[in-house]
Amino acid sequence: MSYKAEYIWIDGTEPTAKLRSKTRVLKDGAELPTWGFDGSSTNQAGGHSSDRVLKPVFTCPDPIRGGDNVLVLCEVLNPDMSPHSSNTRALLTEVAERFADQESWFGIEQEYTFFQDGRPLGFPIGGFPAPQGGYYCGVGADEVFGRDVVEKHLDLCLAAGLEISGINAEVMPGQWEFQVGPLGPVEAGDHMWIARWLLYRVAEDFGIAATLDAKPVKGDWNGAGAHTNFSTKAMRESYEPIITACEALAEKAMEHVQNYGHGIEDRLTGHHETAPWNKFSYGVSDRGASVRIPWQVEIERKGYIEDRRPNANVDPYVVTRLMVDTCCSALEKAGQV
Repeated sequence: MSYKAEYIWIDGTEPTAKLRSKTRVLKDGAELPTWGFDGSSTNQAGGHSSDRVLKPVFTCPDPIRGGDNVLVLCEVLNPDMSPHSSNTRALLTEVAERFADQESWFGIEQEYTFFQDGRPLGFPIGGFPAPQGGYYCGVGADEVFGRDVVEKHLDLCLAAGLEISGINAEVMPGQWEFQVGPLGPVEAGDHMWIARWLLYRVAEDFGIAATLDAKPVKGDWNGAGAHTNFSTKAMRESYEPIITACEALAEKAMEHVQNYGHGIEDRLTGHHETAPWNKFSYGVSDRGASVRIPWQVEIERKGYIEDRRPNANVDPYVVTRLMVDTCCSALEKAGQV
């Protein structure tokens, strides 16, 4: 007997990487081997030397094919087994290991938008729907579009064993969100990339495209983000490290924003529940701040922070690496670990 392994990897497309995958049939009991692909077709090599290597790093049940079939997330390596320049997971792993003693946790809120026939799902032909407001966490066929795809995606993520913690309809028609976490920095990225692949794959069956575009519709419509909730062991126990983390993010505000996804200036305008991309702020219960301290954290004097700046199209390996490096370094320097 045999089983199917869907090898999934992140390509080198710029400014926003894409997911790629292909199937390998293996004999029952066989371990997952390294594999290869044509990097010249994925923006990861030139045609004169195009072989690239797929190294399995995370495996889960394949909820679409079922049975003993698996999904296999891979890092991309060069033929000499060094990490490819597009391999952001390898960069994260080193930082995560360096600060492992601080026990960083992440919860990422992934917003996305369904498109069909060139327009957001729920938008009428040649026009616009009613203004946003009633769609957020809405119910009813006049306010919610694509729920069948969303529910199927949730079921698939749960069947795959992913740490998905919720879903909700978002502010614009056809716009939704799912949340992944709490997980460590590497695990959060692994689960998010597989959850994204499953989203694209299940939407495909419905003839719908899911996009992570940060501003899918110009004008008076919310953009799409990936709000990133973060804490360390010290932050979960006392309030002072939370302020230290916020101040550290302020010092490196532009470095973070420049790596938080394509189209950041279109989304972070100071409107639609965002802070301006070039002005850092943090505050309690403030969804117009760059970083929000939830109200219950202020009351309990411990907990986590929410970085509201990352775009929906951010690389989760990049955002978790930056937050761990920035915040954990500051906490270590302040003796708050």
